[in-house]
Amino acid sequence: MQNAIVTEAPPETRDLRVLVKPHMLALHLLALVAIAVCVTGGVWQFDAYQAEQNVQREALASAEPVALTSVLGPDEGITNELVGAPVTVEGQYAPAAQQILVDGRSHDGRDGYWVVSPLLLETGSAILVVRGWTPDPTAPPVPSAPVTVTGSLEPSEGPGADTELGPDRIVDTVRTPALVGQLPYDLYSAVLIRTAEDPPSDRLVPVDPTPPEVPWTDGLRNLAYALQWWVFAAFAVFMWWRICVDQIGRRRRPPAEQPSDTGSLTR
Repeated sequence: MQNAIVTEAPPETRDLRVLVKPHMLALHLLALVAIAVCVTGGVWQFDAYQAEQNVQREALASAEPVALTSVLGPDEGITNELVGAPVTVEGQYAPAAQQILVDGRSHDGRDGYWVVSPLLLETGSAILVVRGWTPDPTAPPVPSAPVTVTGSLEPSEGPGADTELGPDRIVDTVRTPALVGQLPYDLYSAVLIRTAEDPPSDRLVPVDPTPPEVPWTDGLRNLAYALQWWVFAAFAVFMWWRICVDQIGRRRRPPAEQPSDTGSLTR
């Protein structure tokens, strides 16, 4: 009968055994609970912060429209506070031949175009109005009578690959600086996404406006609480790690350096 060969575990493995002792298992459980509570509290407060942002955004979007000329001039740049703001403006559309089609716009999975028409104001200026979406590369007629347009203010878009108006009047971006020299009007820097028109003039598919900009400080208290909870979670992780390291360090000390539980009397 052969004797069983017993192999001793390496020192590193023996040192780690201290982490599964009963008092350390209790520590691990306590750390997990503390971290879970802190992370959950942070997520809850962050959700409350986002909810407050959405409430403010909906309040701005449903606010009573104001006259365009009372909040923005043709030579003024649009501010963050005005992005998505509901406004109303009276004017007359430019002739149909001066409409613009913006390529690469989809709706319900279908490719199509935005129909953009300059709206001439009594002041002599004009604002580009996104009247709606169409699947056809042909702009619909414009009403010959004056209209009152309600919509959402938007900044002009960034540079595109095709911003020159050719015979087809198709571009790939609504970029006001690129269109200023191609249209015979004093254009507003902003663009108006139409949401209503009186009297109605077409059946174009409406374009969803960008939600209004909301200051990040709205709901700041909830955001601060969320960060505070997450800091607590990070501190709990650090303390758990530090205690584990200390326990392993004590295990690895030479016997002569181990703290003695009983004191010695010297005479």
